[in-house]
Amino acid sequence: MASRVASRLATRVNGMMPRPPVSPAANMMRQTRHFSATACTLKKDVIREAEVPVSVYQPDGKRSSSGAAADHFKINVVQNTPADAPEPSDMVQALTKSQYERLPKTIRDMTVYDKVVIVTGGARGLGNFMARALAEAGAKAIVLFDANQELGDASAAELNQKSGLPVSFFKVDVRDDAAIQAAVDAVVQTYGAPDVLVNSAGIADSNIPAEVYDAAMFRRLIDINLTGSFLMSKAVGNAMMKANKMGSIILVASMSGSIVNYPQEQSCYNASKAGVIQLGKSLAAEWAKYSIRVNMISPGYMDTALNRVPALDAQKIQWRDRTPQARLGGVDELNGLCVYLASDSSTFVTGSNMIIDGGYTLW
Repeated sequence: MASRVASRLATRVNGMMPRPPVSPAANMMRQTRHFSATACTLKKDVIREAEVPVSVYQPDGKRSSSGAAADHFKINVVQNTPADAPEPSDMVQALTKSQYERLPKTIRDMTVYDKVVIVTGGARGLGNFMARALAEAGAKAIVLFDANQELGDASAAELNQKSGLPVSFFKVDVRDDAAIQAAVDAVVQTYGAPDVLVNSAGIADSNIPAEVYDAAMFRRLIDINLTGSFLMSKAVGNAMMKANKMGSIILVASMSGSIVNYPQEQSCYNASKAGVIQLGKSLAAEWAKYSIRVNMISPGYMDTALNRVPALDAQKIQWRDRTPQARLGGVDELNGLCVYLASDSSTFVTGSNMIIDGGYTLW
């Protein structure tokens, strides 16, 4: 009997017999303890250096300039602290014909050279910066639509002065179907049928619980954000169709059309932007046969003037904490995507909702 036990022990030691099975619960406890210990060790091992010592040895045993075997010095370490995007450049440098003609075809396709562009909500904020970007990308003419007469005139004059391009401003409320049609007809008579529409006009509200949200406020918000997107798309789309012209319509929606924001309560705004996204997809499907593309840009939290108010300071801390890039977007950080969607580089892109949010919707 003793010899039989000894034999089994020897066999087990030599790896010939498997160990007795371990219960799942015991195995999980063992793994959990091991992981926790490793995590604690790694945290303790991280040392935040203020300086990094450097030693540079020359090849073939050459001496340094000081005659020593190596140069020894230190470089400073800059600790990265998340911050909002820097202020954008105030310059507008329009693409010239000679510059355009020297570009390779791939880069030429990334421009909007010789295109007529309408931007609603173009008097300020994100719309104004997209208008500037399209001017730099070679637009033939920029047309701003906005409900604010004073800001609209000032923005058009400034963009004209800085870019040297023809720039017009039309005081248009995007809820007014007749005014929109009259303005688009005037654009066609002055510059030709538009090639691009960027519909950036919209309003936002938040921190209003749904149970106390005023019905008149809801109708106003829907009328501006959603009905306005439809009326502008309809008028510009018809102008493109009559001219038998390929076109690009870009609707500015929001990540709020795809997710529910936190901590603020804004069910009505979220619903309006979800409607913009679905409207754009539907128009893209209907108008593809006319070579008109319709796409949506959905920004996350942007560092606009509307968000630079003390009442939002506490919420902005949470917005940043919930964003992987730990910052708000710059007012010019929609520009690149806007130019791409307006350009011939995106001729096979339609019905897409493109989110620019620093990763907010990943979590």
